[in-house]
Amino acid sequence: MSYIDGFVAPAKDRQAYLDMAAKAAPIFIEHGALHVVEGFGHDVPRGEVTDFYRALKAEEGETPVFSWIIWPDKATRDAGWEKVMADERMKPPAEMPFDGKRMFWGGFEPIVDLKA
Repeated sequence: MSYIDGFVAPAKDRQAYLDMAAKAAPIFIEHGALHVVEGFGHDVPRGEVTDFYRALKAEEGETPVFSWIIWPDKATRDAGWEKVMADERMKPPAEMPFDGKRMFWGGFEPIVDLKA
């Protein structure tokens, strides 16, 4: 069964984030990922109790970014992450396009997977 990594982060500069994501996505595919999706917030409402902005402690001018990576299974994901983290091309830029201290992530086992 497939395995999914999900990420949410606050970003200010859409183009800088896109540049970083476009560089990283093929590296994840090369190391076993099946699908990489990066979404820059577009229609992200502010809630009354909680929302993406509150969860990220977003600052003025920051937009939530929601991303996920689909892997064939958890074993491939675990091996793939090890390879990704050792890959020299993944060396972080001098200035990251998001605040990693307020980023959150997790690994998920699909329980419903329906396609049209």
